[in-house]
Amino acid sequence: MPQVFAALLAGILFGIGLTVSQMINPEKVLSFLDFFGAWDPSLALVMLGAVGVSAVVFRLALKQPRPVLASAFQVPSRSDVDSRLIAGGVIFGLGWGLVGWCPGPAIASLALAQVESFIFVAAMIAGMLLYRLLPTP
Repeated sequence: MPQVFAALLAGILFGIGLTVSQMINPEKVLSFLDFFGAWDPSLALVMLGAVGVSAVVFRLALKQPRPVLASAFQVPSRSDVDSRLIAGGVIFGLGWGLVGWCPGPAIASLALAQVESFIFVAAMIAGMLLYRLLPTP
């Protein structure tokens, strides 16, 4: 049960961070992606801060004998690039670039009760379900 509460707390903290940084604002995200127009570089600082903190915390965490709330670390072992990884990245990038949301901010934006948020999350869930129905190579 402590794992569930830790995950809930981490999710709430993540959602607050997305909201404070304006990552749930599609116009802000699209302005960041508009390099040749009205480019807004402020989200680059958000990304830089997130990558910096993650780099330090991951190094410190992996030096510990085990996680606080688990028996072992679960670190991905695959490092190859295949067509599924590339296709997933392209789909993710297209969705982010077309509407200004990726999964985390879209879910956090549900708290604003905007119709667009619900449509995006519903489409995202439909895509996930469709993927599960397709045969894997």
